[in-house]
Amino acid sequence: MTLRVSRRGLVPPFIAMDMLSAANAREAAGDRVIHLEVGQPGTPAPQAVLAAARAALAENRIGYTDAAGIAPLRQAIAAHYRAQYGVAVDPAEIAVTTGSSAAFQLAFLAAFEPGDRVALAAPGYPAYRNILSALGLETVLIEVGENAHYQPNPDLLADAGDLDGLIVASPANPTGTMIAPADLARLCDYCRERGIRLISDEIYHGITYGAPAQTARAFGGEGIVVNSFSKYYSMTGWRLGWMIAPPDLARSIECLAQNFYISPPALSQLAALPVFQCRAELDGHVARYRRNRDLLTATLSAAGLARIAPAEGAFYLYVEVAALTDDSAVFCRRMLEEIGIAATPGRDFDPLHGDRWLRFSYAGPSDDIADAASRLSEWLPRTGQGPKAKA
Repeated sequence: MTLRVSRRGLVPPFIAMDMLSAANAREAAGDRVIHLEVGQPGTPAPQAVLAAARAALAENRIGYTDAAGIAPLRQAIAAHYRAQYGVAVDPAEIAVTTGSSAAFQLAFLAAFEPGDRVALAAPGYPAYRNILSALGLETVLIEVGENAHYQPNPDLLADAGDLDGLIVASPANPTGTMIAPADLARLCDYCRERGIRLISDEIYHGITYGAPAQTARAFGGEGIVVNSFSKYYSMTGWRLGWMIAPPDLARSIECLAQNFYISPPALSQLAALPVFQCRAELDGHVARYRRNRDLLTATLSAAGLARIAPAEGAFYLYVEVAALTDDSAVFCRRMLEEIGIAATPGRDFDPLHGDRWLRFSYAGPSDDIADAASRLSEWLPRTGQGPKAKA
């Protein structure tokens, strides 16, 4: 007798993690690999966070917490919104989560019914559509490119039919593009007027290279705001994020969190308490990301890969490689094998046109980025002289 396998689990892989696995396997075999495939800062958590974690281990029982997180951390997050954005947020509206990944799952379950239509940008973060698909929701891909600054806008949404939800990200993964405050306000108004639930992914706030990012909460309280301690705060493995939930969803999110996760990691919550006072240390990381971005951009442009999405924030370059390959997955495997650089194929982010694109993460140490630039500057011109890489 053959046992049934749920279709909900038959989602595409997160290819960036597959690439990480392949890169780790090469490292285990003794090869030197430069990791440009995952969005992980090359620095540990701030010193004050590490000190708080040590103190918590010595002094605290490290047990369950409230499902929505400990009160001091929720208060610190609310204070952050006052200081950083001039926006008042009640700590009771904040739910601390097991990474932003848990926040998205909770948001989708609380806000949508199976079969609802949720729009998102292509290219965009693949886990959005994969989680939505696993939950029985219909993903509506909004093709965005240079003409739309790689971001959704009301004109594009108007062509998508009736929608129940919209996910936006500014700065965005994989492109690094941002939505200007006035444009974000128009999107919020558009969604409010049509009964579309807006979910704003703000996990790369703080990592910007010009104007700071604005929170969607500044333009109304109907949407859901998701953020994380992983990126700007350099706490990826601590698995800690947060969300601001509107009043009509707050209790649903709390009950879902109770049943799914019990509570966010207690040690991570206690460690994160001082992180909002670490901006000088963290802004130093952002300055390094800027230098890494500029070096990698110059290297790729000199090698003829000049079509790059405007990297205004986050720590990625989304690069067209159509002159070199018709299959960026094959191209990435070849790059890993031949010069020991791991990157992520564009198909991970865009099932429509991603075979002609790939993403480099420049979040790692500057020495790694310089080494990668040197290897790419020698390898890419040779690659372009041969036939295109094909599946």
